[in-house]
Amino acid sequence: MTAPHPDLSSRDPNWWRQAVVYQVYPRSFADADGDGLGDLAGVTERLNHLAALGVDALWLSPFYPSELADGGYDVADYRDVDPRLGSLDDFGAMVAEAHRLGLKVIVDLVPNHTSHQHAWFREALAAGPGSAARERYVFRDGRGTHGELPPSDWQSVFGGSAWRRVPDGQWYLHLFAPQQPDLNWAHEEVRADFRTTLRFWSDRGVDGFRVDVAHALAKDLSEPLRDLGDLPGVAEEALEHLPPGGHPFYDRDEVHEIYRDWRRILDSYRPPRTAVAEAWVPGARRALYARPDELGQAFNFEYLEAGWDAAELRQVIVDSLATARAAGASATWVLSNHDVVRHTSRLMLPPGTDENAWLLSGGHAPAVDEAAGLRRARAATLLMLALPGSSYVYQGEELGLPEVADLPVEVLQDPIWEQTGRVRKGRDGCRVPLPWTSTGPSYGFGAAGAWLPQPESFAGYAVEAQDGVAGSTLEFYRTALRLRRKLLEGESLTWADGASDGVLDFTRHDGWRCVANLSGTAVELPAGEVLLTSRPLEDGRLGTDTTVWLAP
Repeated sequence: MTAPHPDLSSRDPNWWRQAVVYQVYPRSFADADGDGLGDLAGVTERLNHLAALGVDALWLSPFYPSELADGGYDVADYRDVDPRLGSLDDFGAMVAEAHRLGLKVIVDLVPNHTSHQHAWFREALAAGPGSAARERYVFRDGRGTHGELPPSDWQSVFGGSAWRRVPDGQWYLHLFAPQQPDLNWAHEEVRADFRTTLRFWSDRGVDGFRVDVAHALAKDLSEPLRDLGDLPGVAEEALEHLPPGGHPFYDRDEVHEIYRDWRRILDSYRPPRTAVAEAWVPGARRALYARPDELGQAFNFEYLEAGWDAAELRQVIVDSLATARAAGASATWVLSNHDVVRHTSRLMLPPGTDENAWLLSGGHAPAVDEAAGLRRARAATLLMLALPGSSYVYQGEELGLPEVADLPVEVLQDPIWEQTGRVRKGRDGCRVPLPWTSTGPSYGFGAAGAWLPQPESFAGYAVEAQDGVAGSTLEFYRTALRLRRKLLEGESLTWADGASDGVLDFTRHDGWRCVANLSGTAVELPAGEVLLTSRPLEDGRLGTDTTVWLAP
């Protein structure tokens, strides 16, 4: 083994402010043992792909022991590895190889809920009502004459009531799947256990944490529990109807005390460990999670949710930069992740499209032109990579993978499908295992098949099919990331005056320029040396759905 690369973060503890972070969904990344499920050894074997791509870090979605009731986000043990994915030794080998290649490692932390298989929850069920074990979770007596009604009208994100009754008559809270009971973060033992977890992984070389559902930990559990009535069940929508901090279980002010406590632990390491919040809250509230004395950074979902419209995107960019600046953080940008329709497909859907209805149609109503979707996705990516701050890239987008919208219902794994009475198809279409080769039973994902079926079209998207091919999406990403390392300085931009309708045009450090044409017609190219385009120019003009980087 060659000598490790120097730890760049020891020289620059703020490496994360401008990083490109690659999200690995381990069960769908690479399968080293041929059982059809991706694993940590598979990640380790493919880390050279990330190093060659030019990213700064990988974010590893949950790899902990889990029955996969929610794709690994139902955690049975926060300080171990699911045996189907490997061992703690395998994790250590992965971290060592990542660091040797100059890559940082960020792991997913899921603090809002455990698995119902967690030792604490099994103990709580056995101990019965009124026990100390039940105080770690949110158990309540039901309403109605015999306690037969849920304690409140709170709804699960995945559909239906957020309460599940147990045989002794009490109910427990689960804001997600019934197999994911919510923890009681007012309980000191819960807080202490997560302090131990933060240290456990930090001591094993982890460089940072992505905090799942960061806005839901603190809850108003005072009696009587407050019904929400007709308010929407989805966090971001419901929050618009309530005063800041006024929701009973989303974005409460008390949550920030938890993260200030965590920051003291994260800062006790040299270099300090990073953290980023998944907080589905309005921008001004999101800034609170990103403060330097809390998690330091928060995902910007407004950018992901914005339509393919220049005016809308410009406003989102302006607001996002201002929000990050107010928090003393850097902005974050993301186009795809494990929870949303891949942007190669999503950006081609007409405004107002019901994405679930589109998925239920198998991606046929409306039909999506994959080639046009890829052009738009590449333009969106080059725009994103030019923005100040951190970019988060989801595995497979560097290959241009579309959403697999036509998965047959009998193979679906996402609990959303069953929990909604089979009316919401769920997120499996963006989690289909990656193609590495153009042939084989799972296109190089593993020696056998894959846990979700891959379409035949994946052969053309495989790493093998694109590696070294001029103009391929993979080579486009490699070039863009290589240039970005050279160009990106500072955390500000300047908008050009007089840009045409449908065009985004701004300059960055030393005057290099990004121009994105979202209009329906080609436009004149500004003066400057062309560094990179998302697709070829049209007789020297910038075609529709095309982005260019220019040197002055």
